[in-house]
Amino acid sequence: MEEKYQQATQDYQRIERAINLLEMNFKAHPPLKDIAASVAMSEFHFQRLFSRWVGISPKRFLQFLTVEYAKQQLEKSSNLLDVTFESGLSSPGRLHDLFVSCEAITPGDYKAKGAGLRLEYGFVPSPFGDCLLIKTEKGICGLAFVQNNDPVGTLKTYQMRWNRAQFVENRETIEPLAEQIFFPDDHASPTPLHLHVRGTNFQIKVWNALLRIPMGALTTYNSLASALGAPRASRAVGTAVGQNPISFLIPCHRVLRKNAHISGYAWGPNRKRIMLGWEAAQSNSAIGG
Repeated sequence: MEEKYQQATQDYQRIERAINLLEMNFKAHPPLKDIAASVAMSEFHFQRLFSRWVGISPKRFLQFLTVEYAKQQLEKSSNLLDVTFESGLSSPGRLHDLFVSCEAITPGDYKAKGAGLRLEYGFVPSPFGDCLLIKTEKGICGLAFVQNNDPVGTLKTYQMRWNRAQFVENRETIEPLAEQIFFPDDHASPTPLHLHVRGTNFQIKVWNALLRIPMGALTTYNSLASALGAPRASRAVGTAVGQNPISFLIPCHRVLRKNAHISGYAWGPNRKRIMLGWEAAQSNSAIGG
């Protein structure tokens, strides 16, 4: 497993550098050789790596990252949200085939700020960079990507959130859980994932709504607020989205501004672009696009 994560991390770092080049020069449509050179790879090996990682070519991936593609998806977002909400289903994508359910802590536990709780954590590589994964006996309570090579600072954020809980590092427990999250296809009969979140009633409502946005789909803060029956609360919805403690699993990266601008993501806009492009590619492949 360690070797798999090391390879995934190396692949992510190369893809991230390539995306940086594409983002800065997408209007010029840089040739494959330039993109490959930016990650010190031959065209042949880079094409293979990229296609294996996202399932499509770099050129096709670039199309998924353009503003025009995002706008097309946003035009369909209201209907997608309506259908998904009415059916009571979560995302049909690979990850959410696992069935991810969200359970909030009780009001008493909320006030206790984790008193008496044991939180196990570990730092593990992922396809989107090194991450911190935290769990209680009831489920996952934290997933964050390490920024600026500062794992201590990343952990401290959660220690402040659960400032009366006992934090215990336990990679033996965390690694299998991370493998299930980031490599779901390796599990023939995966165990359903449970989330154990601490938040206000409004935040829990918003996070549950995020779980229902299908993989490959995008929405706006306004559309999300309307779907929640609070069309005038888009700013409050945006704040709740930004306070999501379980990145990727609760897919806050699928929410954009009206103009399809990708910004304001806690883990960096490039990471958000990579996630969206990866999910768009997976969804496109699933329907034979």
